[in-house]
Amino acid sequence: MTEMLSQPIRPVPRPGILDIEPYVPGKSTGAPGVNRIFKLSSNETPFGPSPRAIEAYTATGAKLSLYPEGTSKVLREAIGKANDLDPARLVCGAGSDELLNLLAHAYVGPGDEGLFTEHGFLVYKIAIMGRGGTPVVVPETGYTADVDAILANITERTKIVFIANPNNPTGTYLPAEEVRRLHAGLRPDILLVLDAAYAEYVRKPDYTDGRELVDEFENVVVTHTFSKIFGLANLRIGWMYGPEAVVDVLNRIRGPFNVSGAAVAAGVAALDDTAHIEMSVEHNTKWLEWLDLELSKLGLHATPSVANFVLIHFPEEPGKTAADADEFLSTRGLILRRVAAYGLPNALRMTVGSEEANRFVVAALAEFMGAPRG
Repeated sequence: MTEMLSQPIRPVPRPGILDIEPYVPGKSTGAPGVNRIFKLSSNETPFGPSPRAIEAYTATGAKLSLYPEGTSKVLREAIGKANDLDPARLVCGAGSDELLNLLAHAYVGPGDEGLFTEHGFLVYKIAIMGRGGTPVVVPETGYTADVDAILANITERTKIVFIANPNNPTGTYLPAEEVRRLHAGLRPDILLVLDAAYAEYVRKPDYTDGRELVDEFENVVVTHTFSKIFGLANLRIGWMYGPEAVVDVLNRIRGPFNVSGAAVAAGVAALDDTAHIEMSVEHNTKWLEWLDLELSKLGLHATPSVANFVLIHFPEEPGKTAADADEFLSTRGLILRRVAAYGLPNALRMTVGSEEANRFVVAALAEFMGAPRG
């Protein structure tokens, strides 16, 4: 009887699963009683998707009873055309998150290690631990990935290295030469994953998403998303460019219909609307510079960003902390992202919004910084 009572009374997940901290998205609601909300917590474009994408999405309504084509062929061809890439070396997924998890699924197991930097995207840790691997967090320098520190943490158990470039939530980036130096220091059996979710916003001459490394080597992949500049976050579309062998592996384990027909149609149309993309880039470049200047006038430091968001650092003094600022801004309908889970307890991440939203945030922060200390 004692032996029977000691048996589990429900299914038990394998060791390590319950050690994973669930991913918590940015909040989307303001303080009670606030009617108008500016949601600047999830790095969504202020312009929404291209009207062409909306039209293409709507037109798929009559086909909802049919399974989509299983390989996202039309979307892969459109991505290949837009980026001068071989469609056969592309894999599409339900957001780049799915692809990051599939890569960990394929190349990480119990006893293996996966590396990412201390302020890197939280999904990397979840993906590694979800496969029984050990996450290794590497210190950054100046909120930027440090190639030497990453290489110093490589061991015989390392199987995968995740680098967000540009990084979320810091907005910093590694120049192309540094990415190449990082790759040169890795063993050929270590997979380097370059997560380029914000690449379309970058206008630095020394930046590349790393696709040239994919063309040269067998252990590099690049991931992108339609959730940011293309404004299709709700449809969940991501894509990966990789060596033939890695593409083959992912196609063996991904779901057979992992991207919906509506998502494929909207993605193809979004790629075709280059004017919408260019408008978004110009707006972002202008307001990144403006926010950096205006925040500095308030005595607030923003980490220089090349993405569509800024990381704002607050004083470590009573009444002026990031938590205090977040509460204050919420009462005005301004929703920014708390980033304590990223090891940044005294900072808020702000998406570059519309002109109205950007000016409203700065005005509210001016009021907050000038208010009597609590």
